[in-house]
Amino acid sequence: MRIRITHQRITLFLQSILLLEAVLAIWGQRWFTAFLTSMIIVITLFPILFERRFRIHIPPELQLAAIGFVFASLFLGEIHDYYNRFWWWDMALHTMSGFLLGILGFLLVHIMNETEKIHVHMKPGFVAFFAFMFALGVGALWEIFEFTMDSLFGMNMQKPMLGDPSGLTDTMWDLIVDALGALIISILGWRYLKNPERNSFLERWIDSFIERNPRFFRK
Repeated sequence: MRIRITHQRITLFLQSILLLEAVLAIWGQRWFTAFLTSMIIVITLFPILFERRFRIHIPPELQLAAIGFVFASLFLGEIHDYYNRFWWWDMALHTMSGFLLGILGFLLVHIMNETEKIHVHMKPGFVAFFAFMFALGVGALWEIFEFTMDSLFGMNMQKPMLGDPSGLTDTMWDLIVDALGALIISILGWRYLKNPERNSFLERWIDSFIERNPRFFRK
């Protein structure tokens, strides 16, 4: 309970920073910043809305990780230009996105594997492989989105590196670190299915998800 309250307080703190930024942007007539910050605030509310709409309870650890990723990528990265100020910022966030998407892919197929409504049973190796491919596939779709926005609207989402104005190097490194993050999660997920008694952070998150959503895991 104490850990959950701590996660909720951190989430509220991040949302308060975003709200303050939005108010200051409106006061200074920085309309694009105000709009983008407002959209980020709405995105941080998605886990709560998702829970209420679909009755899928997301553990506070996962909620905080997702909100922290949005805060770091959009607020710090785009609004405060951390992508250009720190060369490693984009790689770190893509690695984190690989982690989060890998966890999402693993949970999706794990639910299908365990629910009594779907008569199928997949081996741990396939579950881990699906999680890896899911994360990598979504990462590839995001790179296509970045390329499309840059090509059609003259944006700079690909963040071309020095000596490579085409953005190809940035795209490839993004996919590489996406794959690295997804691979780590896939290995941990496979280890969890083979030996549920192990106790890494992923095992704790999975156990928390199962405990909060028992209706998906009834045999």
